[in-house]
Amino acid sequence: MSLPHPITAFFHLFFKGFALAVYILCEIFSSAFVFNFIGCVLFLAFDFWTVKNVSGRLLVGLRWWNEVSEDGESQWKYESLDAEGMKSVNAEESRIFWMGLYLTP
Repeated sequence: MSLPHPITAFFHLFFKGFALAVYILCEIFSSAFVFNFIGCVLFLAFDFWTVKNVSGRLLVGLRWWNEVSEDGESQWKYESLDAEGMKSVNAEESRIFWMGLYLTP
């Protein structure tokens, strides 16, 4: 299996898995709720940033961002690859991306 973006695919799953592992095994690391909460939130924040800015763009061609107009109104922008661009998306990486999103909480 040769993936065009193996490091991106790894970190797409790593942060999700590690946050879940910290949540499940948190009592082993520390009995203090605050440290366990901070650990989970940090890894979920890393996961969010990775999905939004890196793996979504490289693995499946999705991008989104927020623009604030001059009058202060927030407008969300969404982009995806067109039909020609989707031909360049690796099927295995696409499967890794979507299964990682659907199977993790």
